[in-house]
Amino acid sequence: MPVRLLLRNLFGHPLRAILTVGSVTIAVFLLCILMAVSRGLDAAVAQASASRLWVQSSVSLFVDLPNAYASKIQSTPGVEDVVRFQWFGGVYQDTSNFFAQFAVDPKKWKDSYPEIEFSEGSLDQWEKSRTGCIIGEDLAARFGWKVGDRVPLIGTIFPRLDGSNWEFDVAGIYHSNSLSIDQMTMFFDFQYLRESQEQNAVGGPGGVGVYLTRLAPNADADDVIAAIETEYENGPQAVRVTTEAEFQRQFITMLGSVPTLLASIGGGVLFAIFFAVLNTMLMAARERTRDIGILKALGFGNGKIGFMLVIESLLICTTGGAVGIFLAKSAERPLWSVVSSQVPGFEISSTVLTLGISLAVGLGILAGIAPALRARNLQPVAALRLGA
Repeated sequence: MPVRLLLRNLFGHPLRAILTVGSVTIAVFLLCILMAVSRGLDAAVAQASASRLWVQSSVSLFVDLPNAYASKIQSTPGVEDVVRFQWFGGVYQDTSNFFAQFAVDPKKWKDSYPEIEFSEGSLDQWEKSRTGCIIGEDLAARFGWKVGDRVPLIGTIFPRLDGSNWEFDVAGIYHSNSLSIDQMTMFFDFQYLRESQEQNAVGGPGGVGVYLTRLAPNADADDVIAAIETEYENGPQAVRVTTEAEFQRQFITMLGSVPTLLASIGGGVLFAIFFAVLNTMLMAARERTRDIGILKALGFGNGKIGFMLVIESLLICTTGGAVGIFLAKSAERPLWSVVSSQVPGFEISSTVLTLGISLAVGLGILAGIAPALRARNLQPVAALRLGA
């Protein structure tokens, strides 16, 4: 294969080559991010614990349950423990600093999540401080918080009636070993919230958002679900009980058909870039009609000439693909800090990178086939006449 001719052709139109490489780079970068989001959503469901159930109002996730339900759920056969969860919805400084906060029962919460460990601080420190809270590693990194720092939050759902801020002291920083649990959340003692309301210092609803129910070893989840739902089917507040996987899927469904949307966007991007590269290669082949005629006259076969055009297309696309996956991997951490609360399983994995470069290779081969077939059908005399 005439390598010098291949290199001359590649760099004969540097601006066109750069723009084509750039378009493939952007396409592969976007496809890697979209695939990571889609796979992350699937991972959050796939890695959900089979030992945790979630009890919520049958009306809506936004309707609170009575506080008295905890003891009855606890007494259900097959239930080992019950943790109260209440969405807090506070604001740190302004709404652009949004992050999730939940009031929970500290020890019960920690016992229910063996996937979570403290990288700084401890459960004891958390329990000893009335205003103590724990935060995820990514949340700590986002705001530069460390153990001992004080975090003021503006109450929205639970406003302090004197107009002051809520005050929380960071007692620990947690690390999650599961893709189903994000590291961008704050947890604080449910009793701090309840006592503040009992002292008439705080407004807001008086119930419990959801109950996390930890199953006893060897308990049958379906039996427990049926028992809890039957207990409350006639009120005072009917409940819906789901596995953690189904609970995670419920949040994904609230966002709409995200996987379908992501696949549609990715397909559209790939489709557009394919025709952009194909057009570039057809233009390049048309400009080299005379060169192709000379090569054929010198005895070069159709296979070698076609192969040269395919290799040229492949080099352009794989270069763009390589840059795209490099940028995607470099952006993984910054993007994780933004999307991890919604997509805790977000990761630019080796599988995603392999798929990205494979798409670039496939794109290069497909875009090179059309000009290769055109060159194959050219007769030397006709090629020289057309290229004159």
